[in-house]
Amino acid sequence: MRSRGTTPHAPRRRAVAALSALVLGASLAIALPGQASAADRVDNPYVGATAYVNPDWSAKAAAEPGGSVIADEPSFVWMDRIAAIGGTPGARGLREHLDTAVSQGADLFQVVIYNLPGRDCAALASNGELGPTELGRYKSEYIDPIADILGDPAYANLRIVTLIEPDSLPNLVTNAGGTDGSTPECATMKANGNYEKGIGYALHTLGALPNIYNYVDAAHHGWLGWDSNFVPAAEQFKKAATVEGASVSDVHGFIVNTANYSALKEPHFKVTDSVNGTTVRQSSWVDWNYYVDELSFAQDLRTELVRQGFASDIGMLIDTARNGWGGPSRPSGPGPLTSVDAYVDGSRTDRRIHAGNWCNQSGAGVGERPTTAPEPGIDAYVWAKPPGESDGSSEPIDNDEGKGFDRMCDPTYTGNGRNGFNLTGALPDSPVAGHWFSSQFQELLRNANPPLGGGNGGEEDTQAPTAPTGLQVTAKSSGSVTLTWTASTDDRAVTGYDVLRGGAVVGSTTSTTFTDTGLSASTAYSYSVRAKDAAGNVSAASAALPVTTEAGGGTGTGALKVQYRNTDASPTDNQIRMSLQVVNTGASAVDLSTVTVRYWFTPEAGASTFSTACDYAVLGCGSVTHGVHPASAPAPGASHYLEAGFGSGTLAAGASTGEIQLRVNKSDWSSFDEADDYSRATNTAYADAPAIGVYVGSTLAWGTAP
Repeated sequence: MRSRGTTPHAPRRRAVAALSALVLGASLAIALPGQASAADRVDNPYVGATAYVNPDWSAKAAAEPGGSVIADEPSFVWMDRIAAIGGTPGARGLREHLDTAVSQGADLFQVVIYNLPGRDCAALASNGELGPTELGRYKSEYIDPIADILGDPAYANLRIVTLIEPDSLPNLVTNAGGTDGSTPECATMKANGNYEKGIGYALHTLGALPNIYNYVDAAHHGWLGWDSNFVPAAEQFKKAATVEGASVSDVHGFIVNTANYSALKEPHFKVTDSVNGTTVRQSSWVDWNYYVDELSFAQDLRTELVRQGFASDIGMLIDTARNGWGGPSRPSGPGPLTSVDAYVDGSRTDRRIHAGNWCNQSGAGVGERPTTAPEPGIDAYVWAKPPGESDGSSEPIDNDEGKGFDRMCDPTYTGNGRNGFNLTGALPDSPVAGHWFSSQFQELLRNANPPLGGGNGGEEDTQAPTAPTGLQVTAKSSGSVTLTWTASTDDRAVTGYDVLRGGAVVGSTTSTTFTDTGLSASTAYSYSVRAKDAAGNVSAASAALPVTTEAGGGTGTGALKVQYRNTDASPTDNQIRMSLQVVNTGASAVDLSTVTVRYWFTPEAGASTFSTACDYAVLGCGSVTHGVHPASAPAPGASHYLEAGFGSGTLAAGASTGEIQLRVNKSDWSSFDEADDYSRATNTAYADAPAIGVYVGSTLAWGTAP
């Protein structure tokens, strides 16, 4: 094992104001001192440095139409398997990269350390070559050889920035048990501790070299921005930095948005905004997150990391290679104030279907060019994931790199719990992760923000998606119809669908399901669906589908509505879980003591008595009443209902009660089968719920009774 150097880090001094916007690729290089010691580490390794330009990537970029405009930008070199250390066909090895950096006259070299045992336990596209228990190989065959090369005196004048293990520690926080995104693989890595041990060993071993600057990957705001994840993540980072001989002094900083697409800044809306009394945090896009962009997340995370015990002057990096989101879809101002969702969706520059989408995103663009000390606490904007390198293949491809096929890279996949069961937004025809993806590179050039100088980076997208097929009804009542269809395909990616009733658009969705509400009982309607892409191309409409609504039990027409999201991934376990919120759509306040909400279901076999619970409510669970009652006129999927009410208070015009999390279990804890329950839906983001009734007194004010 390598011995740990005992010389402490020298006090690090920030000079952000005087040096805020030095571009890494500047022609003027400031010479660094000779052989460094640990005490010679500077506050910000990017200040005054000329960064290495990877010739392997640069040649591919320059060969693309318009690509020469960015071909000289510095980016990270990825050591994503043991073979990469020595070099693979078409890519030089680590020592050859370092020799080339010296010959270029560079004095800063950036490298990604990425080969943990059981790597990336929640994404098959970036699985690695080492099994979950192969920590010994990670140390002896991967980290030790890298350290031997980086420690060669020939490279002593290089400041070497290491990006330590993307997508590892954050998975232990969010995907190792108890959530929709959890996987058995992540649970295994949390239990055996090999992510923490591997990262601790890497920090300790590389940190012993005096010219190494370790930056640990810290995911992004759309992963860790919730209060349930934010502090636990910082605690997890501290834990990993204090095992296997490592200490917090081995961590020079952290990096966010590695290989991701989260917007650097959202100029047209803030997380503190509200629309008609509903906060931006309640929108489907933000989904109760405390952050809407990467800069604010990075700066606040830095503060929390210092609170956890990291050095008070640690720096942050932000990967801006692919988060520019320019082009014709970029908003020029705030969205409409008709609803909080319309406001956020019309304001946000991040045009992904869902913030959980991460693979080869359609409509993305090159972001801020590599820049030194652009904001307080930020050491640099960097290009960690070089533009044009694929995130994963859109279909299974055999390879000898240990990389699997992840459905999140398939543009036809309708998602999972981590992206709210939405379409992936991935580009079609993508190669294995890390391989060159020409059409993505072209799109990144076209959509760059800030715009790139020279050339348009490729041809305009004029091809429309294919027409949707398989349109059918999955549920209907006297006042609503729920439709589903087969996903369309596109040469880039489908970004959404318009639903037409009688030839007129009645709504849009990014998924392949839609519920049309406010219909009349015993009435014939005709539906069709058409697809659209990021460039505004619209497909032909699907074949028309005639539908006649049921004769009815009454449809509410009052000034209240209820919105619902499914918080129960399993429809066959022993509890029914949901989140509801009541919205006042009228012009005057409503007395909440007169309002009740009914969620209809069937208990199947087992006990006929029930327990209910409120797990969380913005109003406070003490203000919410709840209980189960038998339906006076049982109907299919609706022999009972959970009724929630409010002891007191008023709901202002345009306001919402905020989230109310409820659950039901039978007294014998036997299982339910929720699949045919009248009120159940599968949406995991808030949406209007016509199959859930809102009553004012005994009058149905919203929804359709079964």
